[in-house]
Amino acid sequence: MRVGMIGTGAISQKHAEAYRNIGYELTVCTDIHGETGRRFAAQHGAEFVESYEAVCRHPRVDFVDVCTFPDFRMQALEVCAEAGKHIQVQKPISTNLATARAMVETARRAGIKLGVVSQHRFDDSSQFLRRAIAAGRLGKLLECDCYVKWYRSPEYYARPIKGSWATEGGGALINQAIHQVDILRWLAGPVRELYAFWQLGALHKIESEDVVNAVVRYGSGATGVIQAATAFWPGYTERTEFHGAKGTAIISGDKLTAWDVKDDTGEPPPLAQDAASGSSDPMAISLEPFERQFLDFGEAIRTGREPLVSGVEGYQALEIVDAIYRSSRSGEKVTLA
Repeated sequence: MRVGMIGTGAISQKHAEAYRNIGYELTVCTDIHGETGRRFAAQHGAEFVESYEAVCRHPRVDFVDVCTFPDFRMQALEVCAEAGKHIQVQKPISTNLATARAMVETARRAGIKLGVVSQHRFDDSSQFLRRAIAAGRLGKLLECDCYVKWYRSPEYYARPIKGSWATEGGGALINQAIHQVDILRWLAGPVRELYAFWQLGALHKIESEDVVNAVVRYGSGATGVIQAATAFWPGYTERTEFHGAKGTAIISGDKLTAWDVKDDTGEPPPLAQDAASGSSDPMAISLEPFERQFLDFGEAIRTGREPLVSGVEGYQALEIVDAIYRSSRSGEKVTLA
C-alpha cells in the first residue's frame, strides 16, 4: 500500500513508523507549515507537495491519511472522492455530527473506503473481550464504565486552537477519552440515554471541558459511568470496566489487568500489568495497535469489505460525545435514537 499523508505533526510520526514496520510506503506528504513538512518528508523518504489537493490526487497514492486537527476532514474527503482515493482520518471523525454524516455519505456515493483511527480496538485486551463478551463469558452486562483521569500541561494548551470548539470540537472527552468511548460502544453496545455535567476550563485556560462526567444507560439495560479529564496531575492510567452477572473484566491502558469470572472456561485471558498509556505523555503509546489497524484498512481496500473502524463506527462514537456535550449544556437528560 502507498500512503499520502496530510499533516506532519506529532501523531504523524507514530503513523509513519507504523507504516514502515508493516511495509507500507509513505510516498507523499504535506503540511501547512512548509518547513515542518519538508523535514518530515526528508526523514521518511517521502515527496513533499504544497497542497492537500496534490496529496489526494497523487498518482502514487492508494489511500490518504489525514493527521490534522479535526476541523479538517471533509475538505480532504471531497477531493479523495473525486479522485477515487480511499481515506483514513485521525480520531475524532469530525468536530460535529452533521459533517460526520456528510463524510459517510460522500464516501459511500464515491465508492471509497473511509476509516477512522481508533487503534485501541486492535489491542489484545479489546480483541479478547470482544470474543469473550460475545460468547457470554461475563454473562449479562450490568455496568460498563470508563475512567480517563489524565493530565495535560499548560504548555499543551498554549495555542488558542487547543481545546477550542471550532478547531478541536471540545476538550478532554472528544480528544482524549473518545478512544474509551469507542471501546464501550463496540463492546457494550449502543447508549440509549445519558445525563452529564462538565467543568469548562477547570484547570486550563481553554473554552471547553477539562473535566466531564456522564451517567449512561445502554440499549441492553446496563448502566455505566463515563469520566474524562485532562486536569488531574500527574495523570493516571485510564480504565475501561465491564461488570457482568458472571464476573468482571478491566482494561487498564492497553492491557487486560483483571479477569475475575466465576466457573470460567475457554480461551485464556491475556492478563498483563505493563500497560502503555497517554495519561501524562500523549506519545507514550504502543505502535502495534496502529500497525494492526493500518493492515486492516489495507485489507479492506484490497477485498472491498468495510474496515473494522469505518466512518459509520467513527460517527457512532462521536454521537455519544455529542450527547454528553448536549446534556452538559442543557442540564437535561439526552436520549439517543
